[in-house]
Amino acid sequence: MSTVSRRPALTPRQLTRTGERLSFVYLERCTVHRDANAITAQDAEGTTHIPSATIGTLLLGPGTRVTHQAMSVLGETGAAVCWVGEHGVRYYASGRALSRSSALMEAQARQWANPRSRLAVARAMYRLRFPDEDPAGLTRHELLGREGKRVKDCYRVQAARTGVPWRGRRYTPGDFTSGDAVNQAITAAAQCMYGIAHAVVTSLGCSPALGFIHSGHELSFVLDIADLYKTEIGIPLAFDVAAQDEEDIGPRTRRALRDRINEISLLNRCVDDIKHLLLPETTGSSAPGDDRDVVTLQSDRGHQVASGINYDGPEDYGDKLW
Repeated sequence: MSTVSRRPALTPRQLTRTGERLSFVYLERCTVHRDANAITAQDAEGTTHIPSATIGTLLLGPGTRVTHQAMSVLGETGAAVCWVGEHGVRYYASGRALSRSSALMEAQARQWANPRSRLAVARAMYRLRFPDEDPAGLTRHELLGREGKRVKDCYRVQAARTGVPWRGRRYTPGDFTSGDAVNQAITAAAQCMYGIAHAVVTSLGCSPALGFIHSGHELSFVLDIADLYKTEIGIPLAFDVAAQDEEDIGPRTRRALRDRINEISLLNRCVDDIKHLLLPETTGSSAPGDDRDVVTLQSDRGHQVASGINYDGPEDYGDKLW
């Protein structure tokens, strides 16, 4: 894998963008520092300057070190920072959400708090996974049953396509080697997808815990989002890797999925899917309030009023609070 200085300089066109403002920039095996209002990525062969204002989310991969000054300028520009595995296929930690607006978090909470809208989002997730089927009117139990059947069908189809023997899904938590090669590959692919989903969910300021299909876990929403791409990306790739060789199945699956994720720009798609699910009235990557640094106060009947004003009395609304 090439080091930072060996890669060609990035232009705004080459950055992975979402909508008008969100960029994911990935760095590895370098020291991240600050030079004026830019961050620098330095290794033994040179230094790359990256304007901090162009960064939406900085993904720090293996071998990176970041200085206090670099984190300071990233904080000033409102960038999110995630510490991840190679090309984001693992998620370790993060610093602040990308968005200053709480629009997505509030939309997620509203959709989650109402049982009807929570079921509607679950149906929308099913529709994203299986666009050839209409889940309208299905109960949660029916959704789970159909999802289980479609996943089983996917296993059988991929086994027939690749010639890999399939004896069912076998995974013992904490014991990766307990399954056969294809089961190990499926587990490795799933863990990678969780990392990608976690990084995106956190970057957007959503709650990883408020799931619409999964429940009761701190990563319920992360599991929901990762599952959107299971039958399309994760399972087929796992069978492809298992069909090639049974040696080093975990690392080879992670590398193959890493390349596939970059090839199809999954980060872009994941962001758009989350916004579409939580704010279905909007289109594309735009969501109301995404870029606004606005604080309001909650009033009666769902109204929002300006902050920084003393509302003592029914008529005196002009005194500023300093």
